[in-house]
Amino acid sequence: MVAAFEEKVRRDLTEFLQHKEALDEHIPECPDVEEKWSLVARAYMPDGAREFQNYPVVSLGWMMLIGMAMAFYWDTDWEKNAARTDFYEKLRDMRGYDNMDEAVVQDLLGYRDEAAEKVTELVAECASRVYSLLSHEHVEPGTEAALGCYIAALHQLYLAGMTMELNALGYHMTPLNQQ
Repeated sequence: MVAAFEEKVRRDLTEFLQHKEALDEHIPECPDVEEKWSLVARAYMPDGAREFQNYPVVSLGWMMLIGMAMAFYWDTDWEKNAARTDFYEKLRDMRGYDNMDEAVVQDLLGYRDEAAEKVTELVAECASRVYSLLSHEHVEPGTEAALGCYIAALHQLYLAGMTMELNALGYHMTPLNQQ
């Protein structure tokens, strides 16, 4: 059930981001950032799970922002960043949990004005879509299945943030020989 739900979330986010032209047809991959998922998720879970009850879209959306930040760290100096274990804590502590969107979008990634607004809205739309998918799974809150679906949703949002930012940074996966 959880694996099928995660695949549904992956497909939905990919199609939506491609429709919004935030992803190319061929999605960039970054195994270095993907490998950091479990480290980031463990650090995020206490805050994310606590906030989910009252602010589910924020709880989900912040993970997409973290994925974007991780792609940025990879692009700028992965040799230095690869050994770090405090990715989430550093992002959270820049402006606090409630303002992580501004910290990542403006302070770290450098988006301003209309561009910052556009990225923030896109993240919010993705998080809302995923929340809708979660709501329609009809899993009982507080169960192992509910936790599994929440973690699966966070995982796909993390990866979507990573791929979206890699795309924005110019990593376009196009064939070398276009005939």
